[in-house]
Amino acid sequence: MIWNTKITQITGIKYPLIMGAFGGWGKSDFASVFSNAGGLGIIAALNFPDKKDFKKDLQKMKTLTDKPFGINLSMPHHSLKDINEDEKAIERYLKYVDIGFEENCNIFTTSGYKASFIGKRVHESDGYWFHKCVLVKHAVSAEREGADGVTLVGLEGTGFKNPLSNPTLINITMARKLLKIPIIAAGGIGDARGFLAALAMGADGVCLGTALMATEECPVLQKIKNKWITSDIFSEEFYKRIYHYNIKNFMAPSTAIGHRRKIVPTKVMVDDIINGAENILQSWGFNNSEINTIF
Repeated sequence: MIWNTKITQITGIKYPLIMGAFGGWGKSDFASVFSNAGGLGIIAALNFPDKKDFKKDLQKMKTLTDKPFGINLSMPHHSLKDINEDEKAIERYLKYVDIGFEENCNIFTTSGYKASFIGKRVHESDGYWFHKCVLVKHAVSAEREGADGVTLVGLEGTGFKNPLSNPTLINITMARKLLKIPIIAAGGIGDARGFLAALAMGADGVCLGTALMATEECPVLQKIKNKWITSDIFSEEFYKRIYHYNIKNFMAPSTAIGHRRKIVPTKVMVDDIINGAENILQSWGFNNSEINTIF
């Protein structure tokens, strides 16, 4: 089937699947595999303190894939002015953007605090800016500031939390009522049903984070991967770690890991999700050759 959503339309990717922004891991070797599998691979710019290394990795990415990819810039979870480094930090972030355009990448994702200054620079060069947030009100604000789309992370996700976070179900269904821009769903999605459900709830794409940790190409020690895929997501310890408010980031899988019980190549995981979703649709009597969620 052909998957036609606002996200595939904007980015030119085959499937409406976006790679999460992996601190430490989001480099060309990993991101290119996801792009080649039909999704949007993401290179996390801040993995490269030396901008020359960043430029080299973008150049390497283009030798590893001829498919679309994006660049992530993660902001602090507070205003830059709070640390009295606003001008210096802003200049640093914008340099990454400029290098991205020099290497013909026009898709940028941001996360954390407000990043409209990045979005403005991206739009000046006719690029696309997607902002990741955890609250619907922040997504509304991002739309107001000009974002071309937002990624909404539900309570089921991992990493930075907000005490007012809502589950993915509430995030996406409410955001669909309030936003006009494309929505990318994230948080606890790791299989075909979750992917399909997110689109049915109103998302135009799905961001995969934890699910990609259970792939062969993920540059994490095998013993850590083995520990993750045997996690009991219904245990009290796991529950507290995911659902209790924690102001710190931590390296841990989200509830999506419950759907991943084998370490497989990235392409196999993507194909399983897409083929599984298509099989479900066919079992419901859907027999078109195209999935079109643009309305």
